[in-house]
Amino acid sequence: MKISYDAEIDALYIRLVEGKHECKTVQLTDEMALNIGVNELLVGIEIIDAKEVLGSGNIPNVILENIPFTVV
Repeated sequence: MKISYDAEIDALYIRLVEGKHECKTVQLTDEMALNIGVNELLVGIEIIDAKEVLGSGNIPNVILENIPFTVV
């Protein structure tokens, strides 16, 4: 898992599955989208206007990598 935030465009991306995947994008709202891979695998979550959506006035530039988790 990798979580990254780009302050320049105010976008947060949560990559749940590493590697290259052919995905379709499912737009949930104007600010939130899901990247869905083969066999309906949730590959990533994108949040645009992250400060507004997450309710935080100050999100630091951050990248968290190799966060262990289990897909069930």
